[in-house]
Amino acid sequence: MDSSFSSSFHPGIPPKLRLLFRLTDSDNWPEHPHGAATSTPAAELGPTTTSLHLHLRLPSPQQSPAIVHFNHEQTSPSLPSHPRHSTNMAASKKYAVDFLSFVNASPTPFHAVESAKQRLLKAGFSEIKERDPWASTVKKGGRYFLTRNGSSIVAFGVGKKWKPGNGMALLGAHTDSPALRIKPISRKFGENGSYIQVGVETYGGGLWHTWFDRDLSIAGRAMVRGEGGQIVSKLIKVDSPILRIPTLAIHLDRQENFQFNKETQLFPIAGLATAELNKNPKGEEKPEGESETTEGEFKPLAAITERHHAPIVERIAKEAGVEVKDIIDFEIILYDTQLSVLGGLNDEFIYSARLDNLMMSYCATEGIIESLSSETALDDEPGIRLISLFDHEEIGSQTAQGADSNLLPAVIRRLSVLPAEGSSPAPPSTSAYEETLIKSMLWSCDQAHAVHPNYGAKYESSHRPEMNKGPVIKVNANARYATNSPGIVMTQEVAQKAGVPLQLFVVRNDSSCGSTIGPMLSAALGARTVDMGNAQLSMHSIRETGGSHDVEHAVKLFKSYFEHYSALEPTITVD
Repeated sequence: MDSSFSSSFHPGIPPKLRLLFRLTDSDNWPEHPHGAATSTPAAELGPTTTSLHLHLRLPSPQQSPAIVHFNHEQTSPSLPSHPRHSTNMAASKKYAVDFLSFVNASPTPFHAVESAKQRLLKAGFSEIKERDPWASTVKKGGRYFLTRNGSSIVAFGVGKKWKPGNGMALLGAHTDSPALRIKPISRKFGENGSYIQVGVETYGGGLWHTWFDRDLSIAGRAMVRGEGGQIVSKLIKVDSPILRIPTLAIHLDRQENFQFNKETQLFPIAGLATAELNKNPKGEEKPEGESETTEGEFKPLAAITERHHAPIVERIAKEAGVEVKDIIDFEIILYDTQLSVLGGLNDEFIYSARLDNLMMSYCATEGIIESLSSETALDDEPGIRLISLFDHEEIGSQTAQGADSNLLPAVIRRLSVLPAEGSSPAPPSTSAYEETLIKSMLWSCDQAHAVHPNYGAKYESSHRPEMNKGPVIKVNANARYATNSPGIVMTQEVAQKAGVPLQLFVVRNDSSCGSTIGPMLSAALGARTVDMGNAQLSMHSIRETGGSHDVEHAVKLFKSYFEHYSALEPTITVD
């Protein structure tokens, strides 16, 4: 038999809720690729309809009781009424899925920069070096990028109508996230030598309890001796889960709030020592072919396999494609091997590590690429479009590759005096750098806090950002964010042209407030600045939650910023 019917409305069910039942003889049930029956599409019931499909498989006499297949479909929430706010669901998902590939390939800042670098190269950008002169290399109409330390990257396009002292559309984000980093001497044993453990130190302000009972591995970079004795950097990413930080069973400690000592109880286990002892009866972890330091030979530091467990070093050497003896040093962090995915009933969420702040790093990269995708994109551009993705934001940015370094000011200074077509290499004015800064704007882009449904009292009553409702402009009267009114006005103008909705956020007066690279860069540059980012939950957890449609929102907004800033800048002036 085959019949369908709609239920009568229950008083507690919304008017547009429909229950559709489909009863089908099991012998004629269409097979689903994964073994479950596919649902029959419901009739179109309007833009806000929610439909529930219940599929009942009636058993044959020889089969077990009926199987109920449940599928819930709901349209995404409507965006503010604007003719260009209607979101193309397929396009939104395309951006979200592409972001997943970016974040899954980028467990460390080194990998994030490499991922961005490969996208820029594919888009026609050319790599330049800080150590080289740019006078004969950087040309008007060109697209370029440079890296520092392999963990920060700057990319820019030079308008064909550029003149020294013109303004720039600047966008900054960061490549790092809270993590556990392997200590310089990490070789540890637990429980009288029974467990192989790895010493780690905390990087940034992570929610460290979320790192317990996760399938962890290692990634980073290794400095290795290559052919001819030259020392080079190699990216490392071990895919298999080789580490774990186990919790203590509740039966042994019934503490109401989970508490632990970060120095003594946050060490992951890598294995049992028995296997390694069997490989070497003396208990000395010597990889095959590895020998102790030659007697009388001076070494400033202990051998790498004396400071770290040999099996860990062996894994790193294998990933680098070198011998253990060629590993000189490494910077390795732990990461969760669970891949980032789309989630929620309608794929409206992204479940992922490092949303803060690889989401903004990805959107910045794609935004500038899309703004320069046309061969004629820079023909009428009098300015420079630039993104700068910094390392070390999570620990204060005061490093050579952080936002509080000279990286961005040095790049701007060199570009500010880039000669116009046909002019002499010397700048026409000694104040070209200062003129450029005052005509420029910086968008400091870092993830924002979405309102949490279980902790609503933690949020200011009138500022409650939601996921998939557009980027969030962050404001703080105490300048923890650098946003001011001229910045908000400019951002609104850009968003209007892009058809992208915006939100506003401030913290409660009785709450602490985080900060970003915005205040330090606005102070260093003197350029107008706005702080913004996409809304997310569980910030600094090993597994965060963001909105899948917000990826497209940010990319479109950033693209519009680069395309329209030069024309909008003279219309919004505050001296």
